[in-house]
Amino acid sequence: MSQSTVNVSGIAPTTTETSLHDFFSFCGNIEKIDLQKADDGKQSATIHFTKHQAANTALMLNGGTLEGETLVVTSDAQHPEPSADEHHEGAPHIDQSDKPRAGIAAEYLARGYTLSDGILQRAIDIDSKQGISKRFLNYFNQFDTTAGEKALGPNQTISGKVQQTFQQAHSRAKSIDEQKGYSKVAHDYYSKAIASPWGKSVLSFYTNTSKQVTDIHSEARRIADQHKPRTAPAGSSATAPAAATPAAGSEAQPEPTTQAAPTVV
Repeated sequence: MSQSTVNVSGIAPTTTETSLHDFFSFCGNIEKIDLQKADDGKQSATIHFTKHQAANTALMLNGGTLEGETLVVTSDAQHPEPSADEHHEGAPHIDQSDKPRAGIAAEYLARGYTLSDGILQRAIDIDSKQGISKRFLNYFNQFDTTAGEKALGPNQTISGKVQQTFQQAHSRAKSIDEQKGYSKVAHDYYSKAIASPWGKSVLSFYTNTSKQVTDIHSEARRIADQHKPRTAPAGSSATAPAAATPAAGSEAQPEPTTQAAPTVV
């Protein structure tokens, strides 16, 4: 069995491999899924990820709900995490599995999946213990700084200046992005989120490990507001969005740079 493999049981009889792939693709790139159905109709699956941290994120989801059924996610192997201080030469390339767990949890909620507050706290605890990866921090801060300097001037960041000159900064940052093609590298949600009235809050959420369960719910609402989900996953119910308030967060769909994982960071 691969070190990047998890076992999933408690899968609804009607859940398809596609639905299972969509759910777990938020964790990171999936190599393959082996879905088995027993004579009594119950289903289980073995999911093979390309990275250890993706498997660990999947384990975090133990107890999550998919199509009305509670999933049991386990593994027969340990999945070593990369060092938070690992260094990579050149421009940062962000895979879904590089994102903070709290951010991934917010994407799930924004898309309408049900995660208990216990799972959200688990995400926070993992981020606190593992730290935010150097690769992710470089990626996030680079966009904030580069776009800020080009749009607002030397030593300026979008998140730091936007409260004072939001409209101007947003317009100029958008123009810069169109010229330089940052959106081809940066997640659409992140770039828009930084250049917004709550840019500092977004920056803090994704770069600091100190946060609360309520912060994840708030981020989910922001993501959903930014990119309204087209449809809620079959059989799942949205816990983040309230009836009167659209869920927030980015479209939690696998990003083009990996597989179909969320486009938010």
